[in-house]
Amino acid sequence: MKLFSFGMMIVCLHALPYFLLGEDAHMRVHDNLDSNIAWYRVLARSGELFGSIDATVPQVINGLPRNAYGTEFSGIVWLHALFPSVYAYGLSQLLTRIFAFIGMYLLLKTHVFKEKETEWIRVGVALAFALTPFWPSGMLSTLGMPLALWALLNIRAGDRAWKNYVVLTLLPLYSSFVLGFFFFLSAMFFFWLMDAWRRRPNVPLLLALVYMTALYLAVEYRLVHSFLFATEPTSRDEYFHARLSFWRSLRLTFKNYIFGHTHVMTIHTLIILPVTCIALYIVWKRKWWQRETLFWQLHVLNVVLSLWYAFWFYKGWLPATEAFPFLDRFNFARYHFLRPMVIYVLFALSLRIIWRAWDRRIVSFALAAQLVVAMLFHEQIVYRNQPTFRAFYAEKQFDDMKQYIGKPVHTYRVVSIGIHPAIAQYNGFYTLDTYNNFYPLSYKHQFRQIIASELNKNKKLKEYFDEWGGRCYIFVAELGKKYMFTKQSNKRIRHLQLHTDVLYDMGGRYVFSALPIDNAKQNQLKLLRTFQHDESAWTIYLYEVERGKTT
Repeated sequence: MKLFSFGMMIVCLHALPYFLLGEDAHMRVHDNLDSNIAWYRVLARSGELFGSIDATVPQVINGLPRNAYGTEFSGIVWLHALFPSVYAYGLSQLLTRIFAFIGMYLLLKTHVFKEKETEWIRVGVALAFALTPFWPSGMLSTLGMPLALWALLNIRAGDRAWKNYVVLTLLPLYSSFVLGFFFFLSAMFFFWLMDAWRRRPNVPLLLALVYMTALYLAVEYRLVHSFLFATEPTSRDEYFHARLSFWRSLRLTFKNYIFGHTHVMTIHTLIILPVTCIALYIVWKRKWWQRETLFWQLHVLNVVLSLWYAFWFYKGWLPATEAFPFLDRFNFARYHFLRPMVIYVLFALSLRIIWRAWDRRIVSFALAAQLVVAMLFHEQIVYRNQPTFRAFYAEKQFDDMKQYIGKPVHTYRVVSIGIHPAIAQYNGFYTLDTYNNFYPLSYKHQFRQIIASELNKNKKLKEYFDEWGGRCYIFVAELGKKYMFTKQSNKRIRHLQLHTDVLYDMGGRYVFSALPIDNAKQNQLKLLRTFQHDESAWTIYLYEVERGKTT
């Protein structure tokens, strides 16, 4: 119990910097500061938190469908509605890691190995798992899987305790169906079928799976409606994934297996991967295949998940995606989101094998080394050279701009160049550009007219926008796929070609550019003022869009 309490204390200390540093904390930008955190703020202030399925949020793209922001029954949405963003973020980190630690510990203790002398392995692995740099807005989508598996395996074993059903009931409120639990539950349904074929149908387990799936569908009713019943085409309808050759897919398999994926960072390369390979050698050398069935099965599953992820992008899928368009709209590659749980259970089994075969000191060193790696991946360390929360959103600087413009923000629209539009959105501006999972396809085509000339200059940008388009940005060929030019940058935009007549007709009146535009006049842009602030990471050149035609 002392070891468990010590592990819980480390988990709590891991989240402490967010509360001590506040807005001076460093955080991941990609799919976090550049999107989700601003989404929660916009939604909370829109008055449409409980909006109908047909409601829109007027602050974004002249009316972003309310459903694009997901369900109002998500715990993280409520954290951001009730607390300042940075503290909501810290609370989410704390809650997620606590239940990740508890879930992995219970899974290992109840269903993997129960020896008292291995308690330190269980606690150490659970702690290492809980400290992984998960994707923040995913909440318990991946890190909650061990807790869900523990509850489901309990039910499978005949345990009808209320705690199992509490877990299955609460997890859908703090995780995402499409970003984790769809893949977990569909895998568990497959497990149930295999179990039924080998033994007998386990009715309580099946009912538990149906119950949890039904809860997710109810919680995510907006997503279900958008996917099944919406008639208006969205930007997802032009998403295209099947483009890799066989050899590039094979290379991606090895890359994913060795290094993992940014949305499910397992940080297993340096320590865990060698440890599991050493354990595999021991099992082979000592012929422990019967004794360590779960161990080698998880090895196989780990490889299969990386293969599936990589070959989902294989161009051989093209005939299937043409016949069934939903294969493009839904990312089935995400079965690899099961890998964090698989890898850390495999790590625990590997440590026990090495401990039994060789020496406890080796196991202690490997476990301590992985914990050090996990701590070094703390956001305050990894992102220490990126803007802090305060510098990124630059509220005082954007307030100065708001006051300078001097008009109600809902009466005009803005776009950004060289910075993420989420910054303007976070600060209350109404934007024509955005980063969202889906939005009306008609809007994408209309917005494309503004940047058509720039896309024609850069093949990668054109492909990126046309075949995905989630980032509905003012792309500039000279800048490529770079959206963060801080005030230390000496870069200038020299050959901009925007169709500002379209921008103006859509309501666009101002451009927030992080870089000076040398040919602003040719684009019917008039520099009004340059804004700087000590707390901001940016220099913002405020341009006014003048009526006129550009080509």
